[in-house]
Amino acid sequence: MNVTKTALPGVLLFTPTIYRDSRGAFWETWHERGMADAGLPGRWVQDNFSLSKKNVVRGIHYQVIQPQGKLVRVTHGAVLDVAVDLRRSSPHFGKHVAVELTGDNGQMLWIPEGFGHGFLVLSEIAGFAYKVTDFYSPAGERTIVWNDPDLAIPWPVDAQAAIVSDKDAKGARLATAEVFA
Repeated sequence: MNVTKTALPGVLLFTPTIYRDSRGAFWETWHERGMADAGLPGRWVQDNFSLSKKNVVRGIHYQVIQPQGKLVRVTHGAVLDVAVDLRRSSPHFGKHVAVELTGDNGQMLWIPEGFGHGFLVLSEIAGFAYKVTDFYSPAGERTIVWNDPDLAIPWPVDAQAAIVSDKDAKGARLATAEVFA
């Protein structure tokens, strides 16, 4: 598996070796030693999966209580996946990286604690799987509105076409959000 550093220190892109033949394809989605060598934690507490249709935007989510590291991937379809540095003490505070993850490329994005996460579905439907390092904490959950102009994320969808939950539509702006120290 190839590991690529992104513009945000700590956020890593994993590209697996994919073996394709007339039957289809095979690749590893988790390899404990290889991931540990790249700096990922060895303990995961939960695997999650969502299924979303085109133009669904989820996020930008994070937890200030029980922060979660996330290893995310697309099982089928395509998404624009975004990580935002929400550590106020970081020189990269408020900056983001955006990566297109697809079921075909098999890439995975590691988003450490202290970062917000969101994605936009680019295909007609997308399956999205992720491992997390801590349990969901409703009391600690926070959301920054996906199209906050202070984040300047170049989402390839306009606000009228985006399908957003009520909770995500009511997310805070970065300027007033509770974030990490």
